Amino acid sequence: MPEPTADIAMIGLAVMGQNLVLNMADHGFTVAAYNRHTDVVDKFMANGAKGRSIIGTHSIKELVATLKRPRRVMLLIKAGKPVDDVIEQLLPLLEKGDIIIDGGNSHYPDTTRRYEYLKKKGIYFVGSGVSGGEEGARYGPSLMPGGAIEAWPAIKPIFQAIAAKADGEPCCDWVGPAGAGHYVKMVHNGIEYGDMQLICESYDLMKRLAGLPDKEISEVMGKWNKGVLDSFLIEITRDILAFNDDDGIPMVEKIMDMAGQKGTGKWTAIDALDKGMPVTLIGEAVFARCLSALKEERTRASKVLTGPTIKQIPASERKQFIDDLEQALYASKIISYAQGFMLIREAAKEFKWDLNFPSIALMWRGGCIIRSVFLGEITKAYREDKDLENLLFHPFFQSAVEKAQSGWRKSVTEAVVNGIPTPAFSTALSFYDGYRSERLPANLLQAQRDYFGAHTFRILPQYANDKMKPGKNIHINWTGKGGDVSASTYDA
Repeated sequence: MPEPTADIAMIGLAVMGQNLVLNMADHGFTVAAYNRHTDVVDKFMANGAKGRSIIGTHSIKELVATLKRPRRVMLLIKAGKPVDDVIEQLLPLLEKGDIIIDGGNSHYPDTTRRYEYLKKKGIYFVGSGVSGGEEGARYGPSLMPGGAIEAWPAIKPIFQAIAAKADGEPCCDWVGPAGAGHYVKMVHNGIEYGDMQLICESYDLMKRLAGLPDKEISEVMGKWNKGVLDSFLIEITRDILAFNDDDGIPMVEKIMDMAGQKGTGKWTAIDALDKGMPVTLIGEAVFARCLSALKEERTRASKVLTGPTIKQIPASERKQFIDDLEQALYASKIISYAQGFMLIREAAKEFKWDLNFPSIALMWRGGCIIRSVFLGEITKAYREDKDLENLLFHPFFQSAVEKAQSGWRKSVTEAVVNGIPTPAFSTALSFYDGYRSERLPANLLQAQRDYFGAHTFRILPQYANDKMKPGKNIHINWTGKGGDVSASTYDA
């Protein structure tokens, strides 16, 4: 039997899997490759993998036999049952100390379950977020590994070599235990939903309010991409809006306004609700896609529901309008990332994960879909204060939002007055105003809950007395007809 020569194996040779294999080979690693449809392996070996340090295999047993110890096997396959099935096929072939890496879009509770299951069998399991699309996979993705820390020394040289680089630092570091890697990737994808929705709202406002054609909006995006909004998503939006079909009509105008989704944004929104975190912008971005899917219903509604007549911005005021919109987009992005990191921090508390927040921000600096210059400031903020309670408490972001606030408010006002929906811009501003409010009307809400359901409330310290003590769950008989027994404990 020949001596094993492969440094790592890849199961799953769709475009992401193939490109990661090629990326690894480019960096001097020998990679064993397998796909359940073996003709895919043969085509890959005859084309992109030809002449490279890549070993094509036709079975999982053959794949494992090529691997040096500890064996490192990465999966890039459909999330869910297929991952469990492949793990079961691998188990009889692996030994204690070997490593399985799931690089797909698995839901983090599944990753935690697999981590615990394999831990009992002596196998190190890693769930790693992989972002950057096919180009990122080929030339440098963002990688977010978490799970068995014992595996990190064995996969670190490979992962950090193939990852994108930001200011010379790899966009890959250890995230944390169990499902932490896939959790961070889930939030990354949620933020991606928010960023895309904000850009789409900016496009809609420039089109409907400023009357700009797609070519000019593309030019605006190009200008924005040279400033504080410099990012991958702004860059590709510039390119999309400048792309014409063969007949000269912008391709974007021919595309049905019904957005699809794969579920990771929804997972983020649901998880935020479960954890009681007001991640409102991602939630609105998910709902905006849901609303877009009601195309036929919206078409009927457009014919019977009235609204204000849109008054286009005069040509002389367009520059100011676009400058204001740029500030609105910047401020809203700050809110979105602040909310995302709030959610990650809450998860860290709940699951007792010791997460490296500067590294998480750095991992998103390059390679991934949400990569932007903006993330450099988040990295700096967490390096200055690893226990930063919220990005909005950092001087840089306080100053940025203060500077952007006037344009932000004017942009949202223009949208509301003209009946143009801006769910992401609007919820970002509402969150900001709510977050900076020392007192919210939840006092009335708690009174209502206690009135109709005896759900109790707590008293403000300055009004405490022997009957109503601070921190005590209180129920009162509002009508004189109800009882004195409360229905449940206090839960604001």
